[in-house]
Amino acid sequence: MQFLRSFYIHNTFFRYIAGLAACFTLSFWIPALYPIAWVLIWVLWGLFLFDIYLLYSNSKGVGAHRNLPQKLSNSDLNPIHIQFQSYYPFNVHVSIIDELPPQFQKRDFEHRSHLLKNEKKEFEYTVRPVDRGMYVFGNLNLYVSSPLSIVKRRLVFQKDQMVPVYPSIIQMQQYDFLAISNNLTQFGLKKIRRIGHTQEFEQIKEYVAGDDLRTVNWKATAKQNQLMVNQYQDEKSQPIYSVIDTGRVMKMPFNGLKLLDYAINSTLAFSNVALKRNDKTGMITFSKNIETFVPALQKISHLNTILEKLYHITTTFTEADYGLLYAHVKRKITHRSLLLLYTNFEHISALKRQLPFLLAIAKKHVLVVIFFENTELEDLIATDAEDLQTIYHKTVAEKLSLEKRLMQKELQRYGIQTILTKPEELTINTINKYLEIKARGLL
Repeated sequence: MQFLRSFYIHNTFFRYIAGLAACFTLSFWIPALYPIAWVLIWVLWGLFLFDIYLLYSNSKGVGAHRNLPQKLSNSDLNPIHIQFQSYYPFNVHVSIIDELPPQFQKRDFEHRSHLLKNEKKEFEYTVRPVDRGMYVFGNLNLYVSSPLSIVKRRLVFQKDQMVPVYPSIIQMQQYDFLAISNNLTQFGLKKIRRIGHTQEFEQIKEYVAGDDLRTVNWKATAKQNQLMVNQYQDEKSQPIYSVIDTGRVMKMPFNGLKLLDYAINSTLAFSNVALKRNDKTGMITFSKNIETFVPALQKISHLNTILEKLYHITTTFTEADYGLLYAHVKRKITHRSLLLLYTNFEHISALKRQLPFLLAIAKKHVLVVIFFENTELEDLIATDAEDLQTIYHKTVAEKLSLEKRLMQKELQRYGIQTILTKPEELTINTINKYLEIKARGLL
């Protein structure tokens, strides 16, 4: 049974059969071809048996191994390495078919190669998951044929190999390196140095025009006989929370990735940068209920806790309860904190329903409301209108796009910080806003 399961006929064999059938057909008009056709049949039969012997005489045949990372990174191109080696004393042709997880919906994966005697090779392909969760890679199938190419032998390796897809670890590592090397500007991030006015003393310096007179050090002024001021640096270890709306508004997909996953990837990368800059980071997820609450801590190991919580987040089709969020924040977050609220509003009426709760939160904390541009609407606005229907669609799209900007102005009018961003630029814009708030001393 094992032999039958691994035994396949090569396409070349059917070409030989077609040629023999043509010889028999022509023998009706050319009788001399008839005995030649029978000789060719016996030759083909002998080659058929000899090819089986060549492929199955070596028990190992060809070895292969699929190297998967411990975790795949959501929304990124993840490399998958496959190594394979021939143990045959002759050249072989190899067709590799990897059974990818059903989430990728790719059923035509195939890689063909030619192996010399005892040769070892490796190749790489990439996968881009757009959903978090467990992915199962099926069989790694190798179809081996000899130079005769009459039959094929199937070899199977690493059946049902499982790997989890986590929030974008690759994106987090990119920003991690930049935060350590202080090269955030290379990714379009603004780095602003600011003289702070908090309780962390830095030095005493001479007064220059523009310095705050409230920081004058009168004792030092008397000693130096000139005006001296205290200089402070920004206070470290300030609490910062990423607040993620997991309601139905975050189910909308852009480029195959849901808004929730954009927010999750941004939260992970941002939390890592904030921890590297000695701030405390925490997380809240909510919809109809408070689903997750991670208190803000200043430990690098705390990032693993945030990562695991982000991995298990799912969207719901319920309306987010901002009243419940306000009550939870008031009860659990007692110190003034920076709250980054990832949500989405498509209509200004939806914003006005939640505005009283947002204003109540903003009274005690620095609240940043982050919502998304509809990039598909922007593409529609940019197209040329050639008929009445297109003009109507463009008009509606421009109205919806204008409402997004009106919502941003409405929040700013009440003193609430906002980020209106394209989904793919979310992480950069969020870190920019964090650096801006820290530089301006708003926290």
